[in-house]
Amino acid sequence: MPSARPETVYFVSLGCPKNRVDSEVMLGSAEAAGYRRVDSPEQAQVIVVNTCGFIDAAKEESVDTILEMAQYKQTGACRKLVVTGCLTQRYPGEIARDLPEIDHIFGSGDFSAIARALAVDAPGPSGVPTRSARHPRLPVVEVDETPRWLYDDETPRIRVGGRHSTYVKIAEGCDRPCAFCIIPKLRGPQRSRDIDSVVREVEHLVAEGVAEVNLIAQDLTRYGADRDDQATLAGLLRRVARVSGLRWLRLHYTYPSAFTDELIDVIAGEPAIVKYVDVPLQHIDDDVLKRMRRGHSSRVTHELIERLRTRIDGLVLRTTFIVGHPGETDEAFDRLQAFVAATGFDRMGAFTYSREPGTVSAMLPGRVPAALARERQERLMTTQREVSRARHQAMVGRELEVLVDGPSEDSELVLAGRWYGQAPEIDGTVFLGDGEARPGQFVRAVVTQATDYDLAASIV
Repeated sequence: MPSARPETVYFVSLGCPKNRVDSEVMLGSAEAAGYRRVDSPEQAQVIVVNTCGFIDAAKEESVDTILEMAQYKQTGACRKLVVTGCLTQRYPGEIARDLPEIDHIFGSGDFSAIARALAVDAPGPSGVPTRSARHPRLPVVEVDETPRWLYDDETPRIRVGGRHSTYVKIAEGCDRPCAFCIIPKLRGPQRSRDIDSVVREVEHLVAEGVAEVNLIAQDLTRYGADRDDQATLAGLLRRVARVSGLRWLRLHYTYPSAFTDELIDVIAGEPAIVKYVDVPLQHIDDDVLKRMRRGHSSRVTHELIERLRTRIDGLVLRTTFIVGHPGETDEAFDRLQAFVAATGFDRMGAFTYSREPGTVSAMLPGRVPAALARERQERLMTTQREVSRARHQAMVGRELEVLVDGPSEDSELVLAGRWYGQAPEIDGTVFLGDGEARPGQFVRAVVTQATDYDLAASIV
């Protein structure tokens, strides 16, 4: 148990918005146990690093951050370093062996256990102290082989950042067999939350002043497939979109082959659901899709895009692609580049393939040299920039509803906001150079200038 005087704790959250929700849940449990959050590691008696282990770059960032935070055990007030998340779920033994600076390790299986892990010099669940006489330099390790935990609306959660926009995780884990992806091993099988629980959480968030809710999961469109109550994403959206006071409801990570007509109709018909769809397509070449084990063909992709654009008025379509996957020939990449140029995605990201041990793709022949993969990434993003520039230039003179996020990072004299076609921290900004508005306020603004990814506008 923590001491009578609350310990101070500092959180570092790495990786995706799903990790951010996990960090906020851990922070809620920590504060409920009497710990006080501080804004700098120098002030913290306990430091928590929530890691990402998805690809090589994320793993390197996680290790670098752990080592950086470990320095505060010598130079600051820190008495304990706790590390959790996807990296420790994937490599618990290696992390414990190679990073003895860590005191307590747990994975992605139960973030509610954070209060126990934070307790300085407290024993673990089986009475094992954080440092034993036999192994004075080994961290305590608590990692479930298969994560099963799932938060709900009753789980303590302390949100950080902007108060008017937040993420809500509606499911955890994934059952997809994608050959390149390690997430099912890091996060376990899919577990979908109860619809009533999600609705209650959104109601609570709106009562706190949230105007924009971003729904996330590893696989949003398969929400409910693991449940016995016939819950579906369409049914969930109908309930959540009608929460009184909710202005924007946004969908992230919608798998392409699971789009039903009912789901498209709900997105099109519910006013609170912004007409923004994030569909990670990953590739268009049929042979590459087969090697990726995506479970659908290019025909399915073309038909889905046609259905979405035909039936959802004002649709903003975002996607991501992986280049350099084993077996991606020059011809396969050319097909992808031609597809991007012809389709005209509103938003797009391109990533080079990362070979992850333990995945099917890691064992495939036909590896693409790293330099060639980076070249393909640059070529694909150049194609997309041309599309994005043209689309933004066409918006000059258009009046938009803009959600104000607050002062710009570059100047307090300029406000930064977003129209519904821009997801937070992903898609760019609308800069408002005149007028006054508070964070969380919606304003009408006319676009005056455009760049590849950002807009400038004047408040009406």
